[in-house]
Amino acid sequence: MQATLPLYQERRSRAIDGAVVWTRTIGATEAAPVLPDGCIDLLWIGERLVVAGPDTRAYQAAIAPGARIAGIRFFPGTAPTLLAVPAHELLDRRVDLADLWGAARVRHLTAAVASASDPVAALELIAVRRAAETGPADPALRAVVRRLAAGASVAGAADTLGLTERTLRRMSLSAFGYGPKMLARILRLQHVLALARSGTPFAETAFRAGYADQAHMSREVRELSGMPLGRLISRDG
Repeated sequence: MQATLPLYQERRSRAIDGAVVWTRTIGATEAAPVLPDGCIDLLWIGERLVVAGPDTRAYQAAIAPGARIAGIRFFPGTAPTLLAVPAHELLDRRVDLADLWGAARVRHLTAAVASASDPVAALELIAVRRAAETGPADPALRAVVRRLAAGASVAGAADTLGLTERTLRRMSLSAFGYGPKMLARILRLQHVLALARSGTPFAETAFRAGYADQAHMSREVRELSGMPLGRLISRDG
């Protein structure tokens, strides 16, 4: 009997700090939206290199069943330096890499990925070579993510980093695509999903994630994902 490939696999990138590389096969009856996570991805899909911008809501891709996608998901705030485009210009969008880097350059990269035995490794190589050209993103951006993910207020995060709230908002729009309040909501959504998927009861999940109560958490999850938390968790099975 032929083995069935897992629909989704991921691992930490061995080449790009903080990044995750992944593959996904679209199922025959799949209706699983991509949820906001504060990240930008470089995708190999349908023989094309595509940039998936930061999302403010669940994104439902129209991709044929059986299609195989490879991607590299960059740590929040780090991709705009590599791509040389502010994140807010990619907000809630999927854009051909050729539209950002030019057709001639991307034609060469596309051919390299198409001929590679491992598209994931080929995507990592693109990122590594690009990082050598651009240098690293501002390290303060990682500190912003850490502070907000830990539950700090926007004012508290700005004060810790020695920034004004206005400066933090300007940095956030360029690096994350939206302001720090929206980023904090999205990071908290991801925290909720991690807790709930580990089996933590929803009431305890709401408390540990810092919501006023379970009803508050439910409203936030539904607003950002388009579906209730129970359905999000059940679809993972």
